[in-house]
Amino acid sequence: MALVAVALAAVAVAAGCAGEPTAPATPIPPRIVASTVVPGSFNVLSASVEVDVRKADSVKVLVHALGNPSIPDTETPAVSARGDTASIPVLGLRPVQRYLLQPVAYRGRISVVGDSLSFLTGTVPPDLPQFVAGGSSPSPGYVVLASGGYGLVLDNAGQVVWYRAFADGPGLNFMASQGYYAARPMAPGTTDVHPWVELDAMGRVTRTFGCARNLEPRFHDWIREADGGYWIMCDETRTMDLSTLGGRPAALVTGTVVQHIGGTGVLLFEWSAFDHFALVDLDPADRLGPMVNWTHGNAIAIDADGNLLVSFRSLSEITKISTTTGAVIWRFGGRANQFAFDGAPLPAFIGQHGLRITGPGELLILDNRGEATGTRVERYQLDEAAHTAHRVGALSSPPAVVGLLGGSVQQLAGGRVLASYGSGRKVEEYDAAGAAVWELSGGGPAYLF
Repeated sequence: MALVAVALAAVAVAAGCAGEPTAPATPIPPRIVASTVVPGSFNVLSASVEVDVRKADSVKVLVHALGNPSIPDTETPAVSARGDTASIPVLGLRPVQRYLLQPVAYRGRISVVGDSLSFLTGTVPPDLPQFVAGGSSPSPGYVVLASGGYGLVLDNAGQVVWYRAFADGPGLNFMASQGYYAARPMAPGTTDVHPWVELDAMGRVTRTFGCARNLEPRFHDWIREADGGYWIMCDETRTMDLSTLGGRPAALVTGTVVQHIGGTGVLLFEWSAFDHFALVDLDPADRLGPMVNWTHGNAIAIDADGNLLVSFRSLSEITKISTTTGAVIWRFGGRANQFAFDGAPLPAFIGQHGLRITGPGELLILDNRGEATGTRVERYQLDEAAHTAHRVGALSSPPAVVGLLGGSVQQLAGGRVLASYGSGRKVEEYDAAGAAVWELSGGGPAYLF
């Protein structure tokens, strides 16, 4: 490219020397032909401004709340024009509030401002979950979670700024990844496989996706790739004779399958607990019923070496798996533990959720049931060669929260940690020193995943 640019510059200079100097061409500004505002189809706190433009590269919208100086003026990110049109999402509006929305079209550094559009937001649904939030210094940004029948986005004041209703709920979990939202909605009373759905910023379904071989997708976690490919956990159920283990002769045993699906929908990798684990890895008391929730995969992560880490709640175990061969590299925690623990009594964690990799050999988890005093966030440093593990930190809510089921953790900038306590129905942020600096509670009887 650089060589082409130099050649073109030389041609331009030679042409200029051939005659009289010419004045530079006047840039043609963009033009806004027409614009309209369309209410959001899935929540009253969103709208889109549809703009008919000429010669425009991108368009943004200036947002002004009329008659309410407590609401600051904002602007949307610029959206690229597609031909002569642009659709700009306007998000995070307040309910029952009139706004002026003004499009601004760009062509390079030249801009033109369009006419203001008046828009009145509606009333939020009466069953929209409500929250209480507070703290001394929360990180900037928003929290995405599931509560009741909704996928939600909340600000640091606990105010719902975006929502999407699902007829039978979003499936306990609602996630954001690479500019999209995702949920695995439930459909009680049916035997159909329940796929994940991916949503755009306006709440529109952009695609559905799931597991190969018609397996049931698990709702806990997934990893989205830039080309649309993904890593996903699935349920496979087999009828097995567990009578020699104290169980039923025809027990329905559900194990976790992990699949890597490419951007074109092709199955690239599959790993099954049935090929690598044994039923004796499960606590004897959990093998007795007609249905055995054997592994219960609830979090996945890709390590720096390209291999896979999976959290299995029923086994109280984190497992590293080769993404080349499918072989188990190591097992951390549980009855099949291969690590010596330093700085933590055994069992070090029980029924954990929210596995995340935060550095070389460093894992962050939510230990749901490993501490008698309550659920807490724990950080472990592993020496994978020596098979030793050291608990280097623990964070807990003051007062303690008991979240026996569900939950997640996330590493934030500056050494901060965000933790959701699942059935404990609380979210907290901790600073690098371990102090709680923000908390969120409420939202109804369901988990805060």
